Amino acid sequence: MVRALGIISFSESNVWVEGMESFRSIAAFPFLGRYRVVDFPISNMSNSEIDRIQVYIRRKPQSLVQHLGTGRHYNINSKSGYLRMMFASSTEENDYYNTDVRTYMEFIDHIKNTSNIHVVIAPGYMIYQQDFAAMLNTHIESGADISVLYHAVDNAKDAYQNCYCVNLNRQKGVKSFELNSGTVKNRNIFMDTYVMSKAMFLDLLDEAQKLSSMYTLRMIINAKCDELDIRGVAHKGFFAPITDFKSYYDANLSVNRQQIAESLFKQSWPIYTRTNDSCPAQYFETAEVKGSFIANGSVVEGTVIDSVVGRDCKIKPGAVVRNAVLLDNVTIGEGVHIEGQVVDKNAQVIHMKEIIADPEHPGYIKRNDVV
Repeated sequence: MVRALGIISFSESNVWVEGMESFRSIAAFPFLGRYRVVDFPISNMSNSEIDRIQVYIRRKPQSLVQHLGTGRHYNINSKSGYLRMMFASSTEENDYYNTDVRTYMEFIDHIKNTSNIHVVIAPGYMIYQQDFAAMLNTHIESGADISVLYHAVDNAKDAYQNCYCVNLNRQKGVKSFELNSGTVKNRNIFMDTYVMSKAMFLDLLDEAQKLSSMYTLRMIINAKCDELDIRGVAHKGFFAPITDFKSYYDANLSVNRQQIAESLFKQSWPIYTRTNDSCPAQYFETAEVKGSFIANGSVVEGTVIDSVVGRDCKIKPGAVVRNAVLLDNVTIGEGVHIEGQVVDKNAQVIHMKEIIADPEHPGYIKRNDVV
């Protein structure tokens, strides 16, 4: 197998999750009560035998750094590989100069000095499963300059509003990238995932920097579509980009269906994460749980339906949690009815007995709040 350098990129400036991103980057967002979003691209790389991985971090690094640690839990061979965190020098949330290209250029020597001759770049804000080894082999055999991953959808009018689309010709050659305008239902959603030679990557960074201080990697590749052989590779299976608050809410609750869960979690393709040594979830006689994910350490005495409950949560007697996402260490008090909400870490819902929102417009309870 051809060895590649793995790069986990950060989200572009148009991606922002109101409320939650004030406390941590999207890559550090909890998913299904147990995982973090970043676990998926790193596990994809680890399972594809990519063991040299750089994770680029732009804002709110503490939660992500704590979760990544030394990277041992990702099954990376520490003798030949590493998981390295690369911090952008600018942390302004709305700084249009703070592009991925600028950050790559800060660490250009680290990229140049690796012995890898190819790079695989994946986003830290999208959840999907992909064999990058197979994609890399397809790329090499095709003779293309760049290969990009896309996911065909039939609901682009209503969803994926902050995502870019890939326009393809009949031979699956990439003609251009454009922001989803929501006017067409069938689109190929760009998954912010690239495979190319390291030499090509370095040339693109150099040219982007010369053309514009605000250019991103996607922008320079879009400008080169007529000159380079850029191929689209279709992705199959579960795909969830976290680009706004509702997309995060929907991503968590969509996996409640068994068929979808099985397409994301396979025994042959483990998703690695930082483990927690707390006891298993406890269910009392008064508990009723249907269609939900309950993480370890939680205590359930009330009703949980079609929801995700994070680690060390407490659902008190008479409480009803429906179509909700609870992050770690949340308390839902006695007799409280909560529905259509994302409840952030350490929040306590004990005084307000009814907090209900339409799942099409989910509500948010802030981290550490008591309501």
